[in-house]
Amino acid sequence: MANDTALLLIDIQMAFAHRDQADAARSCPEAEQNIATLLTAFREKDLPVFHIWHNSTESSSPFRPGEPGNPVQTFAAPEPGEIVITKQVNSAFIGTDLEEQLRERGITRLIITGATANHCTETTTRTAGNLGFDAIYVSDGVWAYGQRGPDGVVHSPQAVHSMTLANLDGEFARVMTAEEVLREIRA
Repeated sequence: MANDTALLLIDIQMAFAHRDQADAARSCPEAEQNIATLLTAFREKDLPVFHIWHNSTESSSPFRPGEPGNPVQTFAAPEPGEIVITKQVNSAFIGTDLEEQLRERGITRLIITGATANHCTETTTRTAGNLGFDAIYVSDGVWAYGQRGPDGVVHSPQAVHSMTLANLDGEFARVMTAEEVLREIRA
């Protein structure tokens, strides 16, 4: 992969670590390790890394600035020179200068990871695809929690995760595993 490729780390914040510590059922328990491995590979190749953080304006949100859920998880902390974008909605492109920063750097391919599969990572991926970026959604670099639909049906974390992959692949993005992305980076 060339310098036209950037890694996006979306909402890897303590609110999710707290949710996991409370034994919330989730998909893809290896996601953080895969993200850390991708992050190391991008840093070794001196490829651009963008950290996207959710700063909620909702009074009850654990993602509000100043709340214990807002800080980034240690393994995903930015290093000097890495860009941090804060957002207040699901898509990292809405209300931010992410698109402008990517285009200024000539970045056309985005490797998308983070939380959660069916919320901010999916929304950002859909927007990226619509904006013409070559979006690569890392299937084992995201995770989901279970959801109850408006019809009362409870969907398992794995089902939510799988449906997200099905919704994105070939329409808004290419779905790849972390290992597949690593092979391309190291080639």
